[in-house]
Amino acid sequence: MDLQKHTEPDLRKHTDLRASDADRDRTADILREALAEGRLTAEEHSERVEEVFRAKTVGELEPLVRDLPAAHGTGSAGGFAPAPRRPAPGAVPSVADENVVAVFSAAVRKGRWRVGRRTHVYAIFGSVEIDLSEAIFEHQQVVIKTVSVFGSVEIRVPENVSLRGSGGGVLGNFEVDTLDSGEPDAPVVYVDGLAVLGTIEARPKRGKLIEDILDRVGVRGERQAAQTPEVLTEVPTATLAEILTVANSRRAEAGDPVARLRRRPGSPALGNRVHRRAHSG
Repeated sequence: MDLQKHTEPDLRKHTDLRASDADRDRTADILREALAEGRLTAEEHSERVEEVFRAKTVGELEPLVRDLPAAHGTGSAGGFAPAPRRPAPGAVPSVADENVVAVFSAAVRKGRWRVGRRTHVYAIFGSVEIDLSEAIFEHQQVVIKTVSVFGSVEIRVPENVSLRGSGGGVLGNFEVDTLDSGEPDAPVVYVDGLAVLGTIEARPKRGKLIEDILDRVGVRGERQAAQTPEVLTEVPTATLAEILTVANSRRAEAGDPVARLRRRPGSPALGNRVHRRAHSG
């Protein structure tokens, strides 16, 4: 009884807390996942989302997701372990594969480009934009180390990769939106950084997805390379025989003087054909 008396006021105190934007966003994410899994209809989802953004306390948010497994720390049967917070030891070298530097200037990396295992970014009174939405991932773990001094660094990743961040700011802003992919083999992007009177931001680019994650990390590419000899052996022999037949016939015509005369515009054979046409006309 004493335990119950002490617990009920604690619960009421928790539910009476004012809800933050992060609390509302977290609840909206749970509702979005439930809609994608078919647990909610489109009408139920829209109604609950409206209630989410009207809620003022944590107690008003909890009933909206109480009947969903994600709210109780359980996912669907096909769940997987989230990406680790830090890269595996030895997976990423300490030396950078590429350095992106902007000093009183701007630097951009976007489009179809190959991402190395480690990239160092420096923005000193400048701006750097790193767009990975169309990049080619050859490694599953990628580290981007950033330093911003009176500058800005903006990193965008596809929605179906995992994103982790570690860093801080000194009179600046360091912000990384943690993201977990739905694919266990998806690339993981680790953003480390320090912002001194500057900004560092890393977040997913809405609407951008890696078309085939296995191709980007090289898994399926190796399988296709292993199957290449089998594809080459399937060239039909009939086509080769036809090519050889045509080549031999043309070589024979080239060596035959009569065949050469027939091909010349002023040859007697051609003149006889023209004379016969004129006579018949």
